[in-house]
Order: sequence, then C-alpha cells, then structure tokens
Amino acid sequence: MEISELAGKKAPKEILASIPKLVSAYYTEAPSPEDPGTMVSFGTSGHRGSSLRNSFNETHILSICQAIAEIRKNNRTAGPMFIGMDTHALSEPAIRTAVEVMAANSVEIRIQDSFGFTPTPVVSHAILGWNRNNETRADGVIITPSHNPPEDGGIKYNPPSGGPASPEITGQIQRRANELIKGGCRDVKRLPLSRAVSAPTTKFIDYIVPYVSDLRNVVDMKAIASARIRVGVDPMGGSGVDFWAPIADMYGLDLRIINKYVDPTFSFMTVDWDGKIRMDCSSPHAMAGLLSNKERYAISFGNDTDFDRHGIVTGDGLMNPNAYLAVAADYLMSRRSGWSAGARIGKTLVSSSIIDRMAEEIGRKVCEVPVGFKWFVVGLTDGSFGFAGEESAGASFLRMDGTTWTTDKDGFIMDLLSAEILAVTELSPSRIYADMTARFGKPFYERIDAPATPEQKSSIKKLSPSCVKVKELAGEPVTALMTEAPGNGQPIDGLKVTSENGWFAVRPSGTEDVYKIYAESFKSPEHLKNIQEEAREIVSAAIAKL
Repeated sequence: MEISELAGKKAPKEILASIPKLVSAYYTEAPSPEDPGTMVSFGTSGHRGSSLRNSFNETHILSICQAIAEIRKNNRTAGPMFIGMDTHALSEPAIRTAVEVMAANSVEIRIQDSFGFTPTPVVSHAILGWNRNNETRADGVIITPSHNPPEDGGIKYNPPSGGPASPEITGQIQRRANELIKGGCRDVKRLPLSRAVSAPTTKFIDYIVPYVSDLRNVVDMKAIASARIRVGVDPMGGSGVDFWAPIADMYGLDLRIINKYVDPTFSFMTVDWDGKIRMDCSSPHAMAGLLSNKERYAISFGNDTDFDRHGIVTGDGLMNPNAYLAVAADYLMSRRSGWSAGARIGKTLVSSSIIDRMAEEIGRKVCEVPVGFKWFVVGLTDGSFGFAGEESAGASFLRMDGTTWTTDKDGFIMDLLSAEILAVTELSPSRIYADMTARFGKPFYERIDAPATPEQKSSIKKLSPSCVKVKELAGEPVTALMTEAPGNGQPIDGLKVTSENGWFAVRPSGTEDVYKIYAESFKSPEHLKNIQEEAREIVSAAIAKL
C-alpha cells in the first residue's frame, strides 16, 4: 500500500471538489442501463456513487425513493418515515428529491427543522422511539455516503427494525429502482418541492433534544461530568456538529468543540493515505488534525460524516478500532448490571480475536457474523447482544436497563463511552488495552487489497472448504476453514482460515477490482506477513480449481 505524499497534510486547494460541478451533474447527468456500473446497487451500506460518474444522480434518488415508497406500502409500514442527511454536497439536493417523491406517495415524513443535518444513529433512535409507543410502524431513510470523499453521495434505508435493511429488502429496492430507471422513471410519483414541503404529511421536527436528553439512559453522563474530564471533539464537518453543544450544556461537560466548520469541500480535512479527502475517523492520516491536539485533552474523539463511526484519541494517539471495541465490550459486560447475564458480544468475523480471548476470561459468549451491521439488528432488538461492533469502527450497545438503544451504529455513544471509561476507572482506554495485551497477547492486524478480475471476485464468493487443501497456516495447524459465519450460519462471501495464533479472511470488494485480505497474528509482524502471503497463495490455488 503506497502512502501518498499528501497523507496527513492539510488538503491543498487543487484537490478540492467543485461543488457547482457536482450539483449540476446531479441534475443534468443520468445512469445508463447499458452501463451496469451506473445503475442502482445496494451494498452493505446502501447505494453510493458520484454524480460525476453518473452513479449518484437525481434519477437514482427518484427511482430508489419510489421503490421504497412502494415496498413500505406493500409491507404495511404506515407510520412516519424519519429522514436524515449528512453534510456531503450531494446530500442537499438528494434530500429535496426524496421529499418530493415521498410527499407525492402520501408518505408521512419527518425532517430536521430547516432541512438541518441528522446523523444515522439519531434516525435509528427516532424510529425505535416511535415504534415503542405507537401501533403504526415507522422507518427511515438517511442520505449519506458515510466517510466517502466529498464527490460522493449515498442513500440507505432503515426498515421498522431501525437498523440497516436486510439483503432481501435491499434486493427488492435495487430491482424495482432499476426497473423504474429502465422505464425512464415514468412511474415515479413526484410533487414540486414547494408543494411537497407544505403537504400535510410533511413535518419538520427537532431531532436534537429528544436524542440528547435520552443519552443519560445509555451512558453514565453523571460520571463524566463529576470527573471534570477535559474532552475534545472534532465533528470533522459531519452531521453531528450541532449536537455537541447541547450535550455539553445539558450534562455540564467540560467539552470543547475543536472544529465547528461545515464545508462541503471538506477543505479543513487532512488528506487520507491515498491522497484523497476522506472523513475516516479510524485513519491516523484523516485524523491528523485532532491528533495534533491530543495533549490538550484527557480524551478526544472524531466521527465520520453521518456519525455512525467513531475515532478515539488518548494521550497515546488514535486507538485502532479493534482495540477500542475490545475495551468497550470488556467494560460494558463487566459493569452494566441491568443487562442479562446471558447477553453476548456481537462481532464481525474480520474483527480482532482479542475480543474472543477477553470474552472467554469474563465468561461471555461471542457471536461471530459476516461483515455488515445488519447482522446485529435482531440481537440488539431482543437484548441477546449487549454490545455489537465491527472492525471498521462502528458499534452500538444496550441502554442501562438492557433494552434497545439503537439498532444501527452510533458514534456518539461510543465517543461518550470512552469518557465514561476514563471517568469510572481513572484509566484511559489505551492503557486498559495495553493491560489487555499483556494478558492475552499483542495482536498484529492489517487489511490489505489484492488485484482481482470480476470473474475472480465471483469465484471467491463461491469458495467452499472443500476447495481449500491446506493443513497449516504460517507454520501452525489449521483449526478451521469457513465460508459461513459460525454465529448465524450466513455466507461470508469469501473464506476464513484460522490457526491458534493467527487467521486470515478474504472477501471481494463490491466497488473495485480487488479482494480484501484481513489478517491477524498474535506472534509478530513477520508472522502476519507470512499469513498474508499464504492467504494470496491459498486463494489463487482455490480459484484455479473452480
């Protein structure tokens, strides 16, 4: 992985997005049915693309929203639809298009006052709050491409479960949306914006106060306030920017907002590893601005643009997402007395095995699922998962009393939990993790990409244990070969091979001609490299047999 010379430096003007060009292309360009790369494609986090690549234009939003309106009607989802958006440039026109379609379909919608920004976890929280107290079922739409570059746009659907939609539902949306596009969107219902916003089914609400006032029921805000911990927050120009001041005021926190600026070019960002602007709060390059202030605060944190991911910074620097997941799970499982003794830890199969070692010590079961937060929704709903997290810095957990908080990733509560941990234990999360590695061993973890043709990516998805003739991994006996997640038996769209002190997992990329290799060693960096090299060889040999 070649690191750009711009990595970690302030974004130069010449790489900033042209907002007029982006917005103009949103309205004037369109996908082509002859080019599959421009059509609607729902991955693990909705449909994403760019107006400049003809993969996120008004046509996409028209068709996707019409498809959602039809599907929710077929499913008898008669409650309100909560709509949120982040601060990407394409989110502004997209939410207006969404309102025009939903209003024309007589969908009762809820939007932040003055078309303000609304984070993903806040929408999930609002859906579940409505559904607890009403017979009609609510759902939601969030306009966001997550941490993707400023040129990108995205949209995702959360059904009445409050979390990411299942593959069955996203498949229905994708098929119907593409049918509508091929039909020239003739069957899309739409009102002019002026009529849509004044329709009796369109209501502007305040998302901030209900969410902020409820935080006391999921995080020990009193402990944070009493400890007078000096906290630093960098919203990174994201949709949670207007939430932090009310949080600080309501709970009396010593909290400083380092950057209150919202700019769709994200000109205040430092450049990510590959020379692109990306609001990835797990990247030390993208988080360089916050890291330069780490000595001023007892703890600080940043988030991606829709606030479903978290980045925790201590005096030791930016914590690896896997490290913080292990600390958070350990702390919560040991100290939340209102949770069921049988509540499990949910983790993706590409998350660090130090979570498994920690869980064994405290007597908690781990449920390992495929990549994608949608696999945690049921467990967070019925309380069988006390904590659920994925390696890409997304997680959520139950309320103090063991009931559901959100069923989507929540960067706010993961941020505030780090302050709670420091307040209660008087140890930073990074210090706790250092103690953890002294007991369980130090993991060396890395994700890399390897080139793959579309045909090879398709073959990786079809792998089975019988295709892999390997008995050792980097000098150790293989303990498991899996193409299904042990926690729920669902396909992992790839392969995972484990040994006593290491493992690797491979999955094809949904957007690039590469496959991803996740690997971990509890021995050394050299052992990790050996695992990665053998992973390439094993995958190449297995593909050749298909």
